[in-house]
Amino acid sequence: MTQHLNIKIIGKVQGVYFRASTKQKADVLGVKGFVRNQPDGSVYVEAEAAPEVLENFLAWCHQGPERAQVLQVETTSAALQNFVEFEVRR
Repeated sequence: MTQHLNIKIIGKVQGVYFRASTKQKADVLGVKGFVRNQPDGSVYVEAEAAPEVLENFLAWCHQGPERAQVLQVETTSAALQNFVEFEVRR
């Protein structure tokens, strides 16, 4: 069963290839949705996949790419949007 998560990633997460790396990880895992930078310096993700896949994806979000320094990850469940791919948004 597919689930939808809204994810906010806080820390040094902009200017460190976080969005591109998130797309790469999502594509490998089969996660659908999008990632974008927020004006407050955080990164926002909407992700859809099976629960066990989202668990793996979330674990990666807590680390991020090599140059990132993730301080906090906030998640909330939401209604499915039925995304067909994972994309980087501006």
